[in-house]
Amino acid sequence: TNAEQEDEEALQLLKKKTRRKKIFPKINELIQADQTQRQLEKEENKKRKEIDSIPIDLKSQYVALDCEMVGVGVGGKHSALARVSIVDFDGNIVLDTFVKVPDRVTDFRTHVSGVRAKDIKTKAGAMDEKECRSTVAKLLKDKILVGHGLKNDFQALMMDHPKPNIRDTAHYLPLMKATGKHGGKLRSRKLRDLVKEKVNMDIQMEG
Repeated sequence: TNAEQEDEEALQLLKKKTRRKKIFPKINELIQADQTQRQLEKEENKKRKEIDSIPIDLKSQYVALDCEMVGVGVGGKHSALARVSIVDFDGNIVLDTFVKVPDRVTDFRTHVSGVRAKDIKTKAGAMDEKECRSTVAKLLKDKILVGHGLKNDFQALMMDHPKPNIRDTAHYLPLMKATGKHGGKLRSRKLRDLVKEKVNMDIQMEG
């Protein structure tokens, strides 16, 4: 019938209108993207040259520390040392070891810590807690220590480090976030966000 034919024509017309059109980038957008990429590469090369120009003896003074903790006690609210990682100025591994936890673990916090039950067993190569602390103390002696929220790491290690030799990115003013009504209060930023912003790397990804 004419009505059915009209409905069919209307449907086809509607499909044509709603069909997604292929969108191609404009030449100016392509040029801009290329210029942006070139600028990023230029800045990266500049940074690399600056780093490469740093004397080896100066680089050797720096190490970075990060610890992973698991939960012990009721509800896993108390933290216990489960992994210690130390790298040198260039990111080379100095120490990376799981640690045997003397208390019963009630929360492995795997989604954050990455630690699993099998990791902290002797047969998996986990280091004795006392031996680990002794080893870390020797490696950090007379070094300038870099980290993020080092207070938590120190608590887990049950040790301290000379304040003049600490470089904590969680409390470095240029890296902190201004908050409050007039931006007068500074807060520490998440390490994940800082790494993404400064070196364009994704870390602490779940899964």
